[in-house]
Amino acid sequence: MHTRSWHLQIDIFEDDGRTRAETILRTDVGTELRHAGTARRRPGDAEVPEIGDELAVCRALNGLVHDLFDATLADLDANDPDGTATVRLD
Repeated sequence: MHTRSWHLQIDIFEDDGRTRAETILRTDVGTELRHAGTARRRPGDAEVPEIGDELAVCRALNGLVHDLFDATLADLDANDPDGTATVRLD
């Protein structure tokens, strides 16, 4: 069996009711993908920092998933000379 390790880093920054999460995915072959997500608290909302963290991280991870899928499709196109490869998301 061959085991690979990919590393995901998530940094969260808060400033004046705004939260920004930055995600970085690093593969064992040197590929690096980055995506950011944001959230902001409305003036009347209770101050619960965890909610902003969760939402910003969800948005960053969602974007990262889309970026990873786009990279997969690009790699398939580059390595499928006859154009017969297909991908399913299940």
